[in-house]
Amino acid sequence: MRAIRRFTVRPVLPPELSPLSDLALNLRWSWHPPTQDVFSAVDPDLWEETGRDPVRLLGAVSRERFAALAADEAFRALLDEAVADLDAYLSGDRWFQRAAAADPGMPRAIGYFSPEFGITAVLPQYSGGLGILAGDHLKAASDLGVPIIGVGLLYRHGYFKQSLSREGWQQETYPVLDPDELPISVLREPTGESATISIAMPGGADLLARIWVARVGRVPLLMLDTDVEGNSQQYVDVTDRLYGGNSEHRLRQELLLGIGGVKALRAFSRITGHEAPEVFHTNEGHAGFLGLERIRELTVDPAGPGLDFDTALEVGRASTVFTTHTPVPAGIDRFPRSLVEQYFADAGACPGVPVERILALGAEDYEGGDPAVFNMAVMGFRLAQRANGVSQLHGHVSRGMFQGLWPAFDEAEVPIGSITNGVHGPTWVGREVFELAARAGVAPDAEDVDAFWDVVDSIPGEAVWSTKRVLRQRLVEDARRRLAKSWTKRGAASAELAWIDDALDPDVLTMGFARRAASYKRLTLMMRDPERLKRLLLDPERPVQLVIAGKAHPADDGGKKLIQDIVRLSDDPEIRHRIVFLPNYDIAMAQPLYPGCDVWLNNPLRPYEACGTSGMKAALNGGLNLSVLDGWWDEWYDGENGWAIPTADGVEDVDRRDDLEAAALYDLIEHEVAPRFYDVDASGVPTRWLEMVRHTLKSLGPKVLATRMVRDYVRQLYAPAATTARALNSDYAGAVDLAAWKRRVLEAWPGVRVEHVESSGVGDSPEVGALMSTRAFVALGSLSPGDVEVQLVHGRATAEDELLYTRTSMLTLAESYEGGRHRFDGDVALDAAGSFGYTVRVVPRHELLASDAELGVVALPTG
Repeated sequence: MRAIRRFTVRPVLPPELSPLSDLALNLRWSWHPPTQDVFSAVDPDLWEETGRDPVRLLGAVSRERFAALAADEAFRALLDEAVADLDAYLSGDRWFQRAAAADPGMPRAIGYFSPEFGITAVLPQYSGGLGILAGDHLKAASDLGVPIIGVGLLYRHGYFKQSLSREGWQQETYPVLDPDELPISVLREPTGESATISIAMPGGADLLARIWVARVGRVPLLMLDTDVEGNSQQYVDVTDRLYGGNSEHRLRQELLLGIGGVKALRAFSRITGHEAPEVFHTNEGHAGFLGLERIRELTVDPAGPGLDFDTALEVGRASTVFTTHTPVPAGIDRFPRSLVEQYFADAGACPGVPVERILALGAEDYEGGDPAVFNMAVMGFRLAQRANGVSQLHGHVSRGMFQGLWPAFDEAEVPIGSITNGVHGPTWVGREVFELAARAGVAPDAEDVDAFWDVVDSIPGEAVWSTKRVLRQRLVEDARRRLAKSWTKRGAASAELAWIDDALDPDVLTMGFARRAASYKRLTLMMRDPERLKRLLLDPERPVQLVIAGKAHPADDGGKKLIQDIVRLSDDPEIRHRIVFLPNYDIAMAQPLYPGCDVWLNNPLRPYEACGTSGMKAALNGGLNLSVLDGWWDEWYDGENGWAIPTADGVEDVDRRDDLEAAALYDLIEHEVAPRFYDVDASGVPTRWLEMVRHTLKSLGPKVLATRMVRDYVRQLYAPAATTARALNSDYAGAVDLAAWKRRVLEAWPGVRVEHVESSGVGDSPEVGALMSTRAFVALGSLSPGDVEVQLVHGRATAEDELLYTRTSMLTLAESYEGGRHRFDGDVALDAAGSFGYTVRVVPRHELLASDAELGVVALPTG
């Protein structure tokens, strides 16, 4: 029978144990083993049964057990130690506080917006890489003391849970999440009422949302939830599930995330006294509407300064960072222009902000664009002065994808930089790895992470290898449990499952592959030649075993078919002990998976992997990457820290390309990977393998950490954004001046010309070291020389006179004439032999521009 009402009864802790609640509600426990040990000591069996969820654990413990723990001096001492450690972590100065003391340009606070956050498996508000990256960003910011406030949504069903049918077809379920059973709390007004925000909706009542707060160490994460009294069912459903629903449903979610997120930040600062963000970071285009709410605050909000639209746009752009994560146009959110117009009409989500200006921000008004759509990424770039991709290669791909926004500039000068992603070491590195370092004298929670890499060579090979076997054994045990559960759900009887006791082997070379089942990630590339794969798996002397996981989007039947193909292969009785597919890939599965693998496989279709951080997690655990040179691996592979799978670039026949790359993959495993793994010395240690492991840890360890990534964001993007925003000053005079200057320059730009260029000093056959002098005669019309920069652009020249590997030198004003004409001079040394070419160009110049291309205009010689 069904209950007519459901609610959660919260546990009552004895006063001596009340700090347990504080520990449970700060998610630092999810990456801090000593705090996990406290919860395990409460009841070891319940800790495992509740999925290592402190809130569920405390709700399941009996009053008698609590009474016994309250009287247990040893437990109370353990609890007191954990509480003191958390207090010190939350209150002490860390990297950012020390950096800010030396540099007053550091931002006082940063708002970090993302549609998903992967913090821990017990808070399932993530679907894949974007959310895991966002979670690691917050955790690393906490460890560094960076004053970030996360902003997201609280989805009632989270993302789906994956299971398999008897035939191996993916099935989805959406269990309801009870916020009272999650490690979060409601933000409350001083009156005790829940804090709520509202957004005007077209033709009806406002959309309401309450604000939940998760404590991610030192970082608050605000999550908006529309399942509140006063909302109609269609509005209640806005936060039903992650990436579900039709186009209008998605638009409502993104309105809530962006516009509602800014309102939530304002409420949080007002209620708690937390510094209001100076910088706003949009993690992918889903949160892009935050820029429109900030324009509304600055233009029509009665409590705001009443700026004009252009001035408000400059204020917002100066303090906004936009990160793009997709390498393919299909991954970008694009809405019908008419739908966006409907939601931003006069009585819509940003009342008083001109809808035609809003539509222009997302318009694909460039060659090849679709005038009928509103592009969230395009709006993101237009609302942010600083933008980046998530690896060097992805930055290059992104500049090519979005070059239409800056058509006057070559791809290399499109103002999209790169900050390569990183991963949060304490979350993803096996506890035994930290213990190994601790025995070498490195404190597990040391801020000086360089100490870890310094001791890599000093740890005996036998210790490294025995630790790796422990991690492999844990993976095998976890995989067997998951296999048994999966097969039972698929309808298998217990009598059919005896083989699972021998599935996988802790002494066999173990390869991992866990990805979303998107076609470009090529889940089934390893199956191109099933017979050869079988020979590798069953080799009597050098066997290989594969652990595979991944979800397909519920609407992606193609991805589901890929999963079914791999499941059917892994069901084969001949090889099912060597290849397994584990359903419902999540953080809980990933944490034993990465440490337990010897090799991490990644074979996307290059260059469609924006970054691909799973291989980073494996590397930090002493795993070696076997990957196509894509994403981060293209950047940091050095020939000794793993293997690069050769690609068949230029082969247009898809099947032929996949056959070639699969054959290359098999060759690497058979002739290089497996022989090195099984080449052991007299004590059973594969010394040549461990050489690669040590080199991997030293060469990749410092690079792949999320703390490095967050430091890069602070130095390269957050601090410059805060500096520019402050330069616009508190009375907005700087923003008024900048907006007026931009209007003046753009209006006058048609009159800017490079009329004539002369060079001397090099003759017909110049030699290396010769000095070329250049004179450029430029017409500026109504502009002054201070409004522009005249540049000599030089580099290698192709037979078609295209410039490659260019460098830029500034020419200086030498003489001015009547009619707005000027001469600019400069010298450049010819410092390399070979072809040389140059040109002169004029670009707008202002101290508050972030790049030469910001205004999108340039003047070049004609004819």
